[in-house]
Amino acid sequence: MSVDFRIPEIETERLRLRLPRASDLRAHVAFRASERSRGVGGPFDAASSFHHLAGVVGQWQLRGYGRWMVADRETDEPLGLVGVYHPDDWPEAEIGWTVYEAAEGKGIAREAAIATRDFVYGTLGWTRIISLIMTDNDRSIRLAERLGCRKDGTFTHAEYGTMDIWVHPAPEAVQ
Repeated sequence: MSVDFRIPEIETERLRLRLPRASDLRAHVAFRASERSRGVGGPFDAASSFHHLAGVVGQWQLRGYGRWMVADRETDEPLGLVGVYHPDDWPEAEIGWTVYEAAEGKGIAREAAIATRDFVYGTLGWTRIISLIMTDNDRSIRLAERLGCRKDGTFTHAEYGTMDIWVHPAPEAVQ
């Protein structure tokens, strides 16, 4: 049996949002092993990081949407993961972002999150999307605010604890 499975690629001014590749694994493992991964529940070991990246690819197959590897448009250097994250134990689909150290503080997460939101509203036709952020993840909270999100309650996850729910502006507010 053959499945025609394609993950759309999106290009922005500086970035390419694309399918994760085996060559991205080293950067992904390094991020997830670092203290910087605390904002997403880490640090994690290499085996867990491999399974995580495989799950990123798998969600596209299971749901028809997911997260992309964010890569530099010119060099293809992997810079992080951004896109729609929606495990079964989440209250609803969210735009999630994780950037690797080389991308930190350069507006990469914002640029990729805006491209993701445009995809959610324009391609998927949704009218609502959230981001879940751990209550002490100050950098992600500031990004949510820059994206025009508003805090709307909390969600408590069995593994990650309490996270704030940030609702993105509706399609008509960002078009």
